Amino acid sequence: MPIAQDELRRFLSGVHPYDALEPAVITALLPRFRAMAVSAGTAIFEPDAPLEGLYLIHDGEVEIRDRNDVPVSLLGPRNSFGERGLQREGKAFSLAVARADSTLLLLPAADFLHLVQTQPAAARYFNRGRTEKPRKSDLATTRVETLMARTPLTCGADATVQQAARLMRDAHVSSICVVEGEALTGIATIRDISGKVVAGALPYDTPLSRIMTTHPVTLPPSAVGSDVLHMMMERRIGHIPIAEGGKLVGIVTQTDLTRFQAVSSAELVGAIAHAETAEEMAEVTARIPQLLVQLVAGGNRHEVVTRLITDIADTCTRRLLALGEARLGPPPVPYLWLACGSQGRQEQTGVSDQDNCLFIDDAVTDAQMGWFADLARFVCDGLNTCGYVYCPGEMMATNPRWCQPVRVWRSYFEGWIARPDPEAQMLASVMFDLRPIGGTVALFEDLQEQTLAAASKNSIFVAHMIANSLKHHPPLGLIRGFATIRSGEHKNQLDLKHNGVVPVVDLGRVYALQARLGAVNTRARLEAAQAAGVLSASGGRDLIDAYDLIAETRLEHQAAQVKAGNKPDNYLAPSDLSDFDRGHLRDAFVVVKSMQSAVGHGRGALS
Repeated sequence: MPIAQDELRRFLSGVHPYDALEPAVITALLPRFRAMAVSAGTAIFEPDAPLEGLYLIHDGEVEIRDRNDVPVSLLGPRNSFGERGLQREGKAFSLAVARADSTLLLLPAADFLHLVQTQPAAARYFNRGRTEKPRKSDLATTRVETLMARTPLTCGADATVQQAARLMRDAHVSSICVVEGEALTGIATIRDISGKVVAGALPYDTPLSRIMTTHPVTLPPSAVGSDVLHMMMERRIGHIPIAEGGKLVGIVTQTDLTRFQAVSSAELVGAIAHAETAEEMAEVTARIPQLLVQLVAGGNRHEVVTRLITDIADTCTRRLLALGEARLGPPPVPYLWLACGSQGRQEQTGVSDQDNCLFIDDAVTDAQMGWFADLARFVCDGLNTCGYVYCPGEMMATNPRWCQPVRVWRSYFEGWIARPDPEAQMLASVMFDLRPIGGTVALFEDLQEQTLAAASKNSIFVAHMIANSLKHHPPLGLIRGFATIRSGEHKNQLDLKHNGVVPVVDLGRVYALQARLGAVNTRARLEAAQAAGVLSASGGRDLIDAYDLIAETRLEHQAAQVKAGNKPDNYLAPSDLSDFDRGHLRDAFVVVKSMQSAVGHGRGALS
């Protein structure tokens, strides 16, 4: 049944990405769409079938099922499907079935590909975030909202210069903004007080309005750091109020610019490496949230951000090991400190506890084990002081179970592989993410290689590890939406850790096990699995793209929390995202669920 072009134009005006296209582009596109009436129960396409084009639902419902016949999505009006196959091999990856009588709009494959190639808005929407992000983080690319202090010191115009000076002294700042309600009317600085009040011998009860700069220049939060620097240089001032819609929302000072340019992972690593106490290190690690904001604002990819942040934890650990040895004396036998969890995978964000263990040379005696227990306590306490809080599950070297000679560790792995009960599955999952941090690396190298070989050959163990990897589900609702947390503190929010990145982390671990890959980082595992053939080229690209989007959404959420003056966490309300971002995030979750289904049915990838 044909649809009149005026009606089709109105319909597309409410659909992404067509609502962002120029009218002339839409006019040329309208006759290319073909309306299709599809009855309930009809298969629109099947896996590996050639795709005619992009399908857009005008009315009705379409269910998408993976090649294992597992439902992954239920789509309604204004939803598209088929684009992923068109951009890969021109073949369908899944099964699409009409759940109700439906009207579909088909845009032929050639027209769809031309649209994506020529229209940036369409490319951004259909490419699922695959475009490269800028990697340079400097004042020219960083928005003022990232740099500014969000709670500038303020007072009314009737305040005296003495009152203002005391407020600045107590707040340890060099300026104060004068406001009427939320509107900025002036600014006064320490230099104003010294140059106009002290040097001019004015009384301390002089009204601040007499010496302040009235109607000061401002910038909006959307300005970039170089705008601030240029304004300061041109006007020879050191403080720029930030205003939006006439409302004072922040302030940027020369100190803020200096701090931004000084904060880097290398600068923090250098300071920690020369610290003499855990308390000194804690002063440095307290700057990690600021580093997170800066790295995210600079467009760095998630694997770069988490690697740099993890490097700081590694340096803290090695410095504490050195300080521990200085306090306790030389180690009686060689040892190796290893990290597991997010530190082991080099995937730490703004929220991290500690997960670690000790491998000790088999020559150790019972009498010498006390030295290692003392070292473990010293290091774990120091890490806790630095903000890497104790592991709730006691997966730490302070737990005697995880502070053992290599022969004991060998027996642990052999037992977990031979008898993969639920506890063994959980522990093996953690321990397959081990990464040496400090000490004698040779204590682990042979054990890692032998364990991977033995585990990959044991089909029962591999099956149990696969089952364990499917326990965390992407937060997908039956209808085109999200399955949010139903109650408690985080009601109506998504857990971007346990239901977002963890399902991909678990899949990466399974692929590494199947192919005996030594990589520990999740993205590196996915790339290595793709190269080894455990993941097909198309399935690997899709899963990596999905992981990138989920992980970067998590980091952007944490950076936004830090900028707002809050502690970062992993809980995101879908309502905080634009409709565009919600759609892409959900599509990423659909890819992960499809890959879980493939692994669960004995298929390593979407072909």
